[in-house]
Amino acid sequence: MPVLHDHAHRWHQSSRSSRRRCCPRYQRDTSRCTEAMRAAYTPVPNRQGITVGLAVIALLLLGGCKRAQVPDPSLLRPAAGGRWYGGIFRVNETGELRSLDPVAINDVTSAHIAENIYDQLLYFDASLQLTCELAEHWEISPDGLRYTYYLRRGVYFHDDPCFPGGKGRELIATDVVYSLTRCCDARTGTLSADYFRGKVLGAEEYYAATLRALQTGTEPKIPGVRGFRALDRYTVQIELVAPFGPFEYYVAMNFTGIHPREAVEYYGKDFFQHPVGSGPFRFVGWTPDRECVLVRNHRYWKRDTAGNALPYLDGIRFSFVKDDKVQFLEFTEGSLEECYRIPSEFFPLVVDDKKQLRPSFARFLLLRVPALSTQYYGMLTTSPIFRDVRIRQAFNYAVDRERILRYVLKGQGGEAAHYGLVPPAMPDYPAYRIRGYRFDPKRARQLLAAAGYPMGRGFPPLDLQLNSGGGRNVLVAEAVQMQLAEVLGVQIGLKMVEFARHLDEIDHGRAPFYRLGWVADYPDPESFLNLFYGKLVPTDSTAPSPINSTRYRNPRYDALFEQARRTLDHRRRAEQFVEAEQIALADAPMLLLFYDEDYRLLQPYVRGYRNNAMDRRQYAYVWFDRDAVAALRR
Repeated sequence: MPVLHDHAHRWHQSSRSSRRRCCPRYQRDTSRCTEAMRAAYTPVPNRQGITVGLAVIALLLLGGCKRAQVPDPSLLRPAAGGRWYGGIFRVNETGELRSLDPVAINDVTSAHIAENIYDQLLYFDASLQLTCELAEHWEISPDGLRYTYYLRRGVYFHDDPCFPGGKGRELIATDVVYSLTRCCDARTGTLSADYFRGKVLGAEEYYAATLRALQTGTEPKIPGVRGFRALDRYTVQIELVAPFGPFEYYVAMNFTGIHPREAVEYYGKDFFQHPVGSGPFRFVGWTPDRECVLVRNHRYWKRDTAGNALPYLDGIRFSFVKDDKVQFLEFTEGSLEECYRIPSEFFPLVVDDKKQLRPSFARFLLLRVPALSTQYYGMLTTSPIFRDVRIRQAFNYAVDRERILRYVLKGQGGEAAHYGLVPPAMPDYPAYRIRGYRFDPKRARQLLAAAGYPMGRGFPPLDLQLNSGGGRNVLVAEAVQMQLAEVLGVQIGLKMVEFARHLDEIDHGRAPFYRLGWVADYPDPESFLNLFYGKLVPTDSTAPSPINSTRYRNPRYDALFEQARRTLDHRRRAEQFVEAEQIALADAPMLLLFYDEDYRLLQPYVRGYRNNAMDRRQYAYVWFDRDAVAALRR
């Protein structure tokens, strides 16, 4: 466990020094508390058999009607263009922080934090268009094989003890090559090698060499990846094996965060919990299951349109409360600046039928966007149960997704996943042409009977594995559990596992039936359809398969998928991806549930939040409006 530095510890204490006191204004305006209690008192038994509604009422009485903890406006400092410096942005993550080593990041919580610590060559703006970051500009060769990036000068790594004198040095081309090479090094515990293997020249060979070195305790015989080259101090070139249309997006993904060799060598196996980057915020400390603290990088190179040095905030405090209802209540009383997603139990209370905030919550800011995100249950196609495609199809037909959206998620889920894995929000992709699964109990029973289990008789024991933390995942799982029992006579258990272990068991093929969601890594269908690519499945059944975790294989799909990836024309590529996706859907390696629509609440003084369909968190642009802060304190 890392220990917070003294100054960070004082900062943390000061953020909680003002304890919550009852405010006369809130005592008079009790309508929101009364209304909330009425809405919350829907007896939904949780897995311990305790009524959630009563617990929610207690939380509301203890926290939801107390004085908001707003920032001190006297601590905000003026900036050009009417903006303000200062303030600590408090945000909660209901998932678990697993690693802050870029090459080991494949979960949303870790990505949200890491993208504020590291820079990439390119990044996605609010409209998800590729934009220069560390690269001032870039070029793609006419044959689509070479990508050349010209680095900006005067970018420095964070000050850290790993450097002589503790002073961060300039970021140069060899740092980019080093960081990308670590993605392909099996000794790093990389979860991102599959993005480069078979695409970048020499990546496959280097990964194999480092894997052998790891297994034998020797040094690899290959020094690096041939396709990653530093042409000079400020120029990087990446060479591909063959044209690959979506590759331009790869250098904007979180696992390509650029980091210095000195930090990896200084911290060794603990680098994952002591990251060093060049991004807008500098890492200070991480207490597992409690908080992660970042502070402003005063040497950050980026400026806004008015010439202000970014970021505006003095720091970010990420907390890790797993219960989304507690998160919501913490937000309503002012202990958080942001609340990502509204608990299903509260959603009708907060948002009306027109998807606007109800009067009791109108003081907050609501941001809403159809997300590039799909929620699903994976079925391990190599497991004895789900080896039979008829069982996988039966499960798909047995689930009433519309009913879950209407009565469990209460309208917050977005759209039922009646099509493919790629969500309809994907730009320039005809997702509605995919023929997926709709509720058909008769067909579901026929398929299960044909597989040898009429009305579930003789069906082997099966658990649906979820990451712990409650919230909508449990509510949806309980609904699916009930529907499978009603329609098919199949009894499944629910197995709650802490998040890091949940992903580890899925990656290693130890969870036959599991819950996951996939958020696009980049705005291209390939980002989703990669999950069906059979050549990502290792030949060793005990080796991890973090991308294609269902371990689905179909040579016809793979051939079409590969053809589409080589096609540079976007329209033709989309047509080829549609054809490939239809093949995968017929094989049903997943039980697709719904396409997300993201709802996010912000405190009324938060400005500059870059809401986007991929939930990228670019807190460098967020600032607090001093007038709005002062108004709340009056």
